[in-house]
Amino acid sequence: MMESFFGTLKTEMFYGFEKEFTSLETLKTAISEYINYYNTKRIKLTLKGLSPVQYRTQSLT
Repeated sequence: MMESFFGTLKTEMFYGFEKEFTSLETLKTAISEYINYYNTKRIKLTLKGLSPVQYRTQSLT
């Protein structure tokens, strides 16, 4: 599961992009923002077209 997430993170943040981070803090901020995006906004077809947070919330109600 985590391997899949990190593969997606690397593909969407680094591969094919000439993005360079000028400091460790900039990289940490970018990763933190990506994790927030992944959990709250990124739609996953395996979760019936919902984000992970939406799917989890729906499952609890």
